[in-house]
Amino acid sequence: NLLHKCNCANADYLFQQDKFYDISYDTGDKSFQCGRKVDAFKFWLMMKVRGVGDLGDKVDNAMAMSHYLTEQLRTRPGFRLVLEEFQYTNVCFWYIPKAMRGQEETSDWWNNLYKVAPLIKEKMVKKGSMMVGFTPLLHEGIGNFFRMVITCQPSFSRSDIDEFIVEIEQFGDSLNFPL
Repeated sequence: NLLHKCNCANADYLFQQDKFYDISYDTGDKSFQCGRKVDAFKFWLMMKVRGVGDLGDKVDNAMAMSHYLTEQLRTRPGFRLVLEEFQYTNVCFWYIPKAMRGQEETSDWWNNLYKVAPLIKEKMVKKGSMMVGFTPLLHEGIGNFFRMVITCQPSFSRSDIDEFIVEIEQFGDSLNFPL
């Protein structure tokens, strides 16, 4: 238990607690490779290996893909942005399944919507296709929504973003209501 005691951050914001499986299987708090100090070292190593120019290109691509995702979500039915503009490469949104659209947005409706992101993520994990985070903003009275972080490594393409959106639509529309 010594490794756990030395490296444990007990950072609920890093390790999601409301998972569909037993969180004791998560190894993040048991690893010396997880944390701010190691992240800084990994960033330094990446910069040494790839160079500043390549890293700049990757950041530019991540920003462009964040713009692309935001524009796609604005134009597709069923998606609603939490914020009108994304923050850096974080794009936060809800997916409103077809069965919930056009209904009055009561507190029960919102409580159902807050269950959608975790259920879609569970389906993605079980399929083994992709992972996307979800989070609430409890201090703002906002329940779960998707938080897509567009990363520099691996780099995203437009087709990756399109595939991501289609998968959310398919899994979301297959949910059985009421939740």
